[in-house]
Formats: sequence, C-alpha cells, structure tokens
Amino acid sequence: MSAATAHDDYAQVRVPTEARYPWWSVAIQRFGMLSAFGQFLLGATLGFGQSFWTAFWSITLGAVILEVVSIFLGIMGMREGMQTSMLSRWCGFGRAGSAIIGLAIGVSLIGWFGVQSGVAAAGLGALVPSVPVWVWSIVAGLGVTAICVYGFKSMAWTAYITVPIFLVLVGWAIVAELQRHSLSELVASAPAGPELTLLQGTTLVAGGFIVGAIISPDLTRYNRSAADVVKQTVISVSLGEYLIGLIGVLLAHAVRSADIITIVTSSVGWVGILITIVGVLKINDWNLYSSGLGIVNFAGTVFDRRVNRAVVTAVIGVVGSVAAAVGILGVFIPFLIVLGSVFPPIAGIFVAEYFVVKRWRADLEATRHGTDVPPVAPQWVPATLVIWLVSAVVGYFVTWGLPSINSLVVAFVLYVVAGKAGLVRGYGEGRTETYDAARSGGLTGDERQTVGA
Repeated sequence: MSAATAHDDYAQVRVPTEARYPWWSVAIQRFGMLSAFGQFLLGATLGFGQSFWTAFWSITLGAVILEVVSIFLGIMGMREGMQTSMLSRWCGFGRAGSAIIGLAIGVSLIGWFGVQSGVAAAGLGALVPSVPVWVWSIVAGLGVTAICVYGFKSMAWTAYITVPIFLVLVGWAIVAELQRHSLSELVASAPAGPELTLLQGTTLVAGGFIVGAIISPDLTRYNRSAADVVKQTVISVSLGEYLIGLIGVLLAHAVRSADIITIVTSSVGWVGILITIVGVLKINDWNLYSSGLGIVNFAGTVFDRRVNRAVVTAVIGVVGSVAAAVGILGVFIPFLIVLGSVFPPIAGIFVAEYFVVKRWRADLEATRHGTDVPPVAPQWVPATLVIWLVSAVVGYFVTWGLPSINSLVVAFVLYVVAGKAGLVRGYGEGRTETYDAARSGGLTGDERQTVGA
C-alpha cells in the first residue's frame, strides 16, 4: 500500500470502529479550532464595541447556538462515520447536490487557508524581517500542508503541541496586561469604539464559526459515541468561546483597540507575534483538511472516479500558499462573506432529513458496518436545491434577528413541510464510486473490508 493511499483518511467511505479516537483527542482538535486567532479577534471586536457583561451574554447566546448545531450534525457524523459532503448524498442533497456542497466547502476553506497563511506570514516577517513576507507565506502554507497530507493523526499531534503553547502565550499576555490594570476596572470600563448591540454581538459569535459547526462530521466521524460528541462539543465550544473570547474582550478594554496585532504586541511584544502564528496554525490545518475532503467528493462525483485525499490536499495547499504569497486573496474575502449565507441552510436541511423526514435514512442504516457505504444515492433532489436557494436569499437579505440562524431555521421548516407533503424526491440514481472501486479491488485494505460485501 502506497504512502498516498495510506493517508486517504477514509475520505469517501465510513471511518471503521477500530480507527476512531478517544473523545478527549477529538476535543483537543475542536478546542484548537475554537481557541485560535479568529476567536481572539472576535473577542477583541466585541470588547471594542460592548461592555464586558454585554460581550459575555453575546458569547453565551452565540455559543449555545453553535453547540446545538454542532451536536446535531456531530451525532450524524459519528453514527455514519462519513465526512460532511459525502454524507450529504443521503441527507437531502443527492449525489449531484453533494458535489456542489463539496465545491463550496473546498473553495471557502481554501480561501480562508490562504488568508490565514498570509496572517502567519506577516507575523513571521515581523520576527525575521530579512526574509520577504511572500516567502513566509509559502513556508507557512506548505508547513501546514505537510501536516494535513498525513491526515487526522498528524493533526492530532499538532493540536497536542500547539494548544498548550497557545494557552501559555495567551496567559502570559493577559497576566502582563493585568499587571498594568485592575481586573475590576477592565470589567466595569466602557467600550472604546462604536456600540455593538447584544443581537449584533450574538450574530458575530454564531456567524463567526457557523461553517466550522456545519463541517462537524469531518471531525466527529472519528468519535465513538453520541455522548463523546456532546462532551467534546460542550467543553471545547464553551472553553474556546469563553476563555479566548473573554480574554480578547478584556485586552480590547485595556488597550482601547480592536486591532489584535496592536493588542498582543502592546501586551507582550514579540511574544504576541508568536501568539498570532501559533493561533493561525491551530485553525489552518482544519481549513485545508476539510477543503480537501470537499474537493475529493466534488471530483469523485463530477469525474466519476475516486481521487486520493492526500494528493488533493497537497495540490490545493500549494495553490493556497502561492495565492497568499502573491496577495490576491484580499479580493476573495467578499466572496467568502457571501458563502457565509450559503452554508447555514445546509445544516437545517441535514437535520430535517436525518431526524425528521428520513427519506434516505434507511439506506444509511442498512449499510452501517465497517467502512461500507450505500451503493447508490439519488442523483438530484430538486426540492432541496430550491429550499437551499430560498433560505440562502433569506439569510443574505433579511437583516432582522440572526441572519445565519434565520436561514438555517427557514431551511429546516421548508424541508420538513416539503418532506411531509411528499415533495422531497430523488431523480436519477448515481452509484457510489467507492462501491464500484471495491468490486474491482481498487480500495485500500481497510476500505475494502466490507464495501460491496
């Protein structure tokens, strides 16, 4: 078995029981995603526009929303052992719809991978100014790519190392700043910037990680039980949002700025740059990993052939690194914001199909053993695509309430109504490429255990 095959990480089949991890191992990676640079920046943004207690309640409400979405989708991923875009074939979208989801996930997260590589490169350039920032962009991007090529196991070890380092560095920053300020003074101080309401703050918290919540199956397919999913989600989301977010709030109150680089460098100087670099590393491996899984599903569906996850990850890692180096990703951010309206309805449709309508639930249950997957999936589900489009438009244009949650709830309700009315129907039938590969002996030993048996 080649090295590339060994690192495919069950991209288009189920993760078997023997390949799953203890809940705490998965939880550390989830916490790594939530305690990274983005949450620090989010806390600083809240602290610049809100009092400490308003920010606390914004984080609380946003965290509850994220936990509910993550738990429902996480349990689906744990039960079925499949990554998000692959699972979507039997969760309302069909084979062709899953290709669209895979492409959307892939493009979105490779964009964020490039953006975050650029942030890390700016920090490295500040530490070693003799090396051009564009070189650091490539170095940072390719370093993360090497970790992701080796899959979940190497990413777990990365989290074991970077999470403690990040927490120590952040602890250092807050202690250094608190030596110059009274904690009670910071808690009671007024924000320095334009006011953010509780609703706006909650929207920032929930919307800031909604894509991470939606791709929960990419992570939880390695869990062993629903209880493990609940434990890891509650602990990692709560700690990530409260610990890192509230530290960002306090530091924003102390420094009177929302600029995260200004905040960390004014507190601990060059150590603040290390905080930024380590924080980016902890989230960027998952940006690239999930992007690779999405592209694998897209390629398998469109070209009707199985492609290796490690190879795909390496290619898009190089592309993202070069894009960061030439500085073209700044124009990509508005497109990523639009995609933020596209993703939440996916969660609503997933949950509605899997737990309520159950049109294709029996197909999943009948093959739930080993690495087996259903041999066929509906090619198209037109009702789902209409519901997805309508819900995304609602999320983008309706500003009342929480836009991301509005679109999610609208998608859930519309899908349930359509399902009960008999409008959710598949048209055409597409064979699962890994099923055919197993018949011809084209899978790895692990993947071939039960597929098509």
